[in-house]
Amino acid sequence: MKRLTTLALIVGLCTVIGLFLSSGLEDVASAVVSAGWGALVVVVARAVAVAWAGLGWFVVFPRLERPSFRDCVTLRFVREGINTLLPVAQVGGDFVAARLLTKRGVSGGVAGASMFVDLMTQAVTQFLFTVAGVALLAWLAGDGPIVRTVAGGLVVAAPALAAFYLIQRRSGHKIIQAMISRFAGSREWRALGAIDVLYDALKRLYGNHGRVAGGIGIHLVGWLIGTIEVYVCLHFMGYPVSFVEAVVIESLAQAVRGAAFAVPGALGAQEGGLIALCAIFGIPAEAALALSLVKRLADLLVGVPGLLAWHALEGRTGPTPGKGEAVSPLHGAPLQGAPVVVPYVSDRGGSLLRTAEGDLGELKQCA
Repeated sequence: MKRLTTLALIVGLCTVIGLFLSSGLEDVASAVVSAGWGALVVVVARAVAVAWAGLGWFVVFPRLERPSFRDCVTLRFVREGINTLLPVAQVGGDFVAARLLTKRGVSGGVAGASMFVDLMTQAVTQFLFTVAGVALLAWLAGDGPIVRTVAGGLVVAAPALAAFYLIQRRSGHKIIQAMISRFAGSREWRALGAIDVLYDALKRLYGNHGRVAGGIGIHLVGWLIGTIEVYVCLHFMGYPVSFVEAVVIESLAQAVRGAAFAVPGALGAQEGGLIALCAIFGIPAEAALALSLVKRLADLLVGVPGLLAWHALEGRTGPTPGKGEAVSPLHGAPLQGAPVVVPYVSDRGGSLLRTAEGDLGELKQCA
């Protein structure tokens, strides 16, 4: 896997270098400079979009097991930094954030389930955003190679999206366990909880349709916030586009980036996609590459603080329950009655799950 990632990175870098050389380094540099204060607006829009996505994650939690809004936003920046700046196939940050939630007092099952539900709502809204982009492009420019190519990709993506949902709702225990073992192999990362506990939490989270619908609505607005990046940057560079055209460019560029998930940072794919999409509206390649550079600047300026926050949060230790006692994920009060799963950190640093019924519980170590 590491070799494939390295190979993809090399191919991506070669593609980027080739695109910049063919478009002229001086022309691209001039276009970047012409963006001026628009680049700052892009960075601010990105930060707002990430914080807004944190709200989309926050609303899917059950009210009595919900972390603070601040924790959700902070960990959403951690997710963004890891997924955009590190070679983790754009999902490693989600597992890290779910694990860090257990340090904030959220039970392992709920933390893991919330991550899957949030990923599902994001995937659904990106699919709808891409469908809207294809429809708008067909309306503006008629049927063409890009419309047919993206439409074909949507036909392939729809069953995959449905399968991801069914895995969470049906007998997908073994598949989910394989995913967790693949991306969260170390013992400490297994604080997401036993698979049966995870599925119980998934059932409860999906059972509240209002919260799921709220997450979908919030993420839909978040994609539109991202459109501001394209709209503002191109205007500052002297290539004014309508907001509808900006939606087409942003939605399909995000689809290309998502399809190139195996390439770290979607290097080459993002640049090539933007060149093809901007060309539809008469925007030259050097401006499209400048737009990509500004977007990557936003990746750095928003992602690096997220990585620093990750480093700081890893150094903190969460509350540890006393012997023979389960504690409330929110308030630390002893729990009585129904079994409750909470993260427990052993002296060796490995994460266990403590299941308590009454005052005495049974320790389970995640396999």
